[in-house]
Amino acid sequence: EAYMNTGVQASGATPTYAHTTTTPAGKISLGEKQNKKDMPAIAMAHGLSYVATATVGFPLDIAAKVKRSLTFPGPKYLQILVPCVPGWGYETNLSVKLGKLAQQTGIWPVFEAIDGKIVSAMKVPPNPPQVSEYLKLQKRYEHLFKSEEGKKIIVEIQKLADWKIEKFSLRS
Repeated sequence: EAYMNTGVQASGATPTYAHTTTTPAGKISLGEKQNKKDMPAIAMAHGLSYVATATVGFPLDIAAKVKRSLTFPGPKYLQILVPCVPGWGYETNLSVKLGKLAQQTGIWPVFEAIDGKIVSAMKVPPNPPQVSEYLKLQKRYEHLFKSEEGKKIIVEIQKLADWKIEKFSLRS
């Protein structure tokens, strides 16, 4: 089963400060206000035997995780970051690059957990790209680059990515 948000409206899976049709960025708002739900953590808290994340930037990783998930009993959860051309507002040829940048910046940790414990995680490069490199390719974040307040938010998003790098031990 898969979840998609075809109307480009905000949902529990929408990252903070993203522009959507129901949380538009403008004079009144800088986009989505709520924090994105950590669905893998929720799945782990519910005792699923296998939980993993992946991104379209690494298709062989996806295939390996699907195959591995089939070796575990009961329900499993695999969350795959798949960019959305109309929702994110980017050039179609950048899908794989966005998937890779999400992982490499630390904003999207790629990991596997068995029985609630993280057992492996894909490391970021020795000098990870700044999260702004990921954000600037997406129209849903272009408003952040246009004001001082938005630039401060980009710094906060970078701090979140850095925190995830530490939390998931993503450094080599």
